[in-house]
Order: sequence, then C-alpha cells, then structure tokens
Amino acid sequence: MKILYAIQGTGNGHISRALEIVPRLMQYAETDVLISGSHYELEMPFPVKYKMHGLGFIFGKKGGVDILKTYLKLDTARLIREIKSLPVHEYDLVISDFEPVSCWAAYLRKKACFGLSNQAVTLHPLAPQPGIRDPFGRLILEHYAPCTKQYGFHFRKFDESVFTPIIREEVRNAVVSDKGHITVYLPSYKNEKIIKSLEKFKGTRFEVFSKHGTKAENYKNIFLQPLHKELFLESLASSSGVICNAGFGTASEALFLNKKLLVIPMKNQYEQHCNAAVLSEMGVTTVKSFKNKHQVKIAKWLKSGESISVNYPDQTDKMIQTVLEDYKKYTTEKLLKEDDSIDFEYMNMPAIAKF
Repeated sequence: MKILYAIQGTGNGHISRALEIVPRLMQYAETDVLISGSHYELEMPFPVKYKMHGLGFIFGKKGGVDILKTYLKLDTARLIREIKSLPVHEYDLVISDFEPVSCWAAYLRKKACFGLSNQAVTLHPLAPQPGIRDPFGRLILEHYAPCTKQYGFHFRKFDESVFTPIIREEVRNAVVSDKGHITVYLPSYKNEKIIKSLEKFKGTRFEVFSKHGTKAENYKNIFLQPLHKELFLESLASSSGVICNAGFGTASEALFLNKKLLVIPMKNQYEQHCNAAVLSEMGVTTVKSFKNKHQVKIAKWLKSGESISVNYPDQTDKMIQTVLEDYKKYTTEKLLKEDDSIDFEYMNMPAIAKF
C-alpha cells in the first residue's frame, strides 16, 4: 500500500502532529510526504518529496491574519498548476492534514482522500460555536480542503469520530515543574505590542517567544527570544501558565502539561474562534485581544487562574489503524459496485473543479 501524507505548512501545529504520525504511518505502509506553505519553524526528521506553494495565510502583527498580504501572496495560476501536476494516481490513499493541493488533486481524479486535522471537526454539530458570525470563515473551513472522509482532533471528544490531541513524544516525556514564569507565544502580534501589554504586570515574569526577532533581549519583567523548539518546550514545561493564540498545538500541549492557559484567538481566523469556544466551555480563560478593556481579566487570570484537568492518551496507532481499516472497507464497497462510478462524498465546489 502506498500513501501520500500531505501537511498544511501554515504554523507549527500541523507539523508538530506530523512529527508523531508520519514515522508511525511509515511502519504500516510506504509513505511519501507533501507540505505546502513555508510559515513554520519545526524541522522534519523524514524526507519531504513534494514542497508546494499551496494556499496559505499570512500572519500579521496586529493579532490576526493579514488579509491584504494573504491576498497579494495568492498565486492562483501556480496553485492550479500544482494541483494538476501532483501525481495522486500513483497512490492508493491520500491523507491530508487540511492541505488543499492534495485534496483538490484527489478530488479532480476521484482518488480516495481522508482528512485528518483539527479543522475536520471544528464545525462538529456537538462542538460549541463562537458568538461571532463569520460566513466567509465557515466557507473556508467547509470547502478549503475537500475529502472523501474526515477524522478530527479536538480538545475533548464529542463522539467516536473525534480523537484527543496528538502530543509530541518530547512533550509527553518532559519534566514538569513550576519556576514561576508565564510562557507566551503570540506569532500574530508584533513584539512591541506584546511588551507594551505585558510590562504593566510588574509582579510577573514573562518568557516571550517571537517569530519577529533574531536575538534575545530583556525588557524589565519580560524576556524576549526567537522561537526555538527545545527552549520553548523547556519554558513551557517549567512555567506557571501559558498565553497563546487559540490554535491547536500549543494549547493542547499546555493542557497536557497541566498548565493554566489563557488564549487570544487570532482575528480573521474563524477556526481559532471555534477553538476558543470549546476551550472556554472547558474552563480556559479567553480574551479577544490585548486591549485595555481586557487587562482586568488578564490580571485576574495571572493571580488566580487554575489549570484544567485533561486526559490525552497516546492514540496515534489507534487512529492510524482506524484510518487504514476504513480504507479497506471503502475499497471493498467500491469493488462491489456494479460499475466503475464512485459516489464520492465530496464538497460541491464546481467553480474551482472546472479548471
């Protein structure tokens, strides 16, 4: 059996998950890896056969996705070429972590494509939803990466199709302590904004990891340093608490390490507002921004916030086995059909599918 595993390269969360899934998946089947986008810092210890430009998002410095830069970076002609040229016909199964090139290539060639991501269950009918209305954000989640079948990860299980977060082995093995600082990772904010907001809390030591700088610096009660995998994990495991966006990776790791957590969902990213809704229901503190009107809530969290107890067992092998068993069932049903036509459960997006 030959599998193409495709990774969305916007942010580190998808990469972090792949670090656990891909090596184990390779034990079950011949596996090639595709990644689209380049906005990540984690290195991959396995070969990447296909590197694509894809269709990603550009993080700004004001707390969210930079819509203008994302639009200017969009290269529709290149995206179409990548979709058309990807040889999905060489694989038995495509597994996609919210990666659009692989999904649309499989869609056009009627190739089995199984989705495996947090986004797959963000709009689950049993998942809490944010109070804001964002039709465009929902449209992206529903149609950005169409799949034959979806499997999802979330902060808690809603039904049997939902898995708890995949936690990196080094996080599972980390030595947990409390050295009194707060670990901060907010890649959608510029350093100056983070410093201006946090320096007001003089009694708290903050260790801020940044994507917007190249050297470590001290600012009163704030230690600012470039994002570094090992140093970040060390800070995370020894912290009193964590402040981060409402993405999936860092928040999951903070919960697993039993750290109190405060999340600030990115603007213009509906998925993060959905995540924040689930976290809020679980008891995690959420604020919309660093604006002055939220400072009291942040101060209260710093003084008396508590960690949330979660149970995130290692389900990686179980998940892989479930996907492969479902693929066997899928191929069996396909062979039993009277003709070669396949009734795929794809998203209906004819405008894109006609190119």
